[in-house]
Amino acid sequence: MVAGQTRVKVDPASEFFENDCNFSPTKLALPRISRCSLFNLVPSGVTFMRFGVSARIAFAAVMFASVPCTVLSVRTASAQAAVAKTDIPDTWQGTLHYQKDLRIVMKIAKAQDGSLSAQLYSIDQNPTPVTASAVTFQNGELVVKINSVDVAYTGKLSAPGDALVGEWKEGDRVTPIIFARVTPEIAWAIPEPPKRIPPMAADADPTWDVATVKPAPPDERGKGFGGQPRHFGTRNTTLNDLVMFAYQVNTKQIINGPAWMESDKFDITTGEPDLPGAPSDDQVRSMMRKLLADRFGLKFHKGQQQMSAYVISVAKGGPKLTASKSDPHDPTAFYFPKLGSLIFRNISMDGFASWMQNGVFDRPVVNRTETPGRFDGTLKWTPDETQFQIFGVKIVPDESADAPPPITPAMDQQLGLKLSAEKTAVDVMILDHIEKPSDN
Repeated sequence: MVAGQTRVKVDPASEFFENDCNFSPTKLALPRISRCSLFNLVPSGVTFMRFGVSARIAFAAVMFASVPCTVLSVRTASAQAAVAKTDIPDTWQGTLHYQKDLRIVMKIAKAQDGSLSAQLYSIDQNPTPVTASAVTFQNGELVVKINSVDVAYTGKLSAPGDALVGEWKEGDRVTPIIFARVTPEIAWAIPEPPKRIPPMAADADPTWDVATVKPAPPDERGKGFGGQPRHFGTRNTTLNDLVMFAYQVNTKQIINGPAWMESDKFDITTGEPDLPGAPSDDQVRSMMRKLLADRFGLKFHKGQQQMSAYVISVAKGGPKLTASKSDPHDPTAFYFPKLGSLIFRNISMDGFASWMQNGVFDRPVVNRTETPGRFDGTLKWTPDETQFQIFGVKIVPDESADAPPPITPAMDQQLGLKLSAEKTAVDVMILDHIEKPSDN
């Protein structure tokens, strides 16, 4: 993933920032997570990785001519050809069709111990590859899993060995796709990845050089935060959303706000920061706080109130968290391929609690894990009607036999985290002044 801003995404019906980089989805960018390369929304749900499907792929016919030779030579050549056609390590490519064509290149390699690995490129979006979590090839069937974006591809090798015919699954969405074995004549060029923007100085205090704030179209659906490196924007966001993002609070922690803070929605587009480098998540929030003061006249003082909250602590069996291999300066990601299916990357426990209170729960969330570091992972649960209210969706609990568990046991079983509800002292923002945004 290319450095950018945090993205969180949740958008059940429309696209957001189709070529933006990492939320880092908020599809509340997620990056979203922030922030992006292969990752986008699709109409059937919030999906951070977008690919389409090709119903037709043309294959070049290859004719082999033979010359007189011994029977042994002919059989040896035929055997070698068969091996070459049935071995899976190679470069494969195919076109996916959603709302537009997306060309996908998949490079599969075999290690000395026989294990397989794969990298996938969505070359019409961003040349930065995504590394598969697991790759297997047995009895002519290839399975490629990309856990970071809840994607799995399963394909059968054709008899001639020049195609993989199968299905691409993103969350619950299943789409057929054909990959062709690449030859020099048909190979697609993979663009050079963009140069990494070095991080902004940790002590820098940047400001966006320009920002536009406009009312969102009345028929716009979903919401999002994100942008490419050194750019940021929001879509269909309320002032409450913006304050929650900038100050990492739950809406219940915003006191004395007028009703329009929750009803009026805005699209924001920014220019670049006035200082060099890629800003961190904290620096992006700092710039948003300045924008809120400048364009909305936000003034407040801090206080504390006793209120119902969720507390996250370590479960009895200990945490089941995977340490992130990302650079700490890389953006975080927090997004939902569908409601109740969470993917997070490079996130601290404070960040996890903050995004859960902003995107999932109806009350503040307090982190008491005392677990340092940054983590990658997934969480699947069956939401209830109290969750995801920020997105204006009506949750219908899944009561099927194979439905995931509710969120409390899911966090325990999958992440080794305990979620408990209790009344506790919570920091609040008591508003002294707020106004509708000034003209651009």
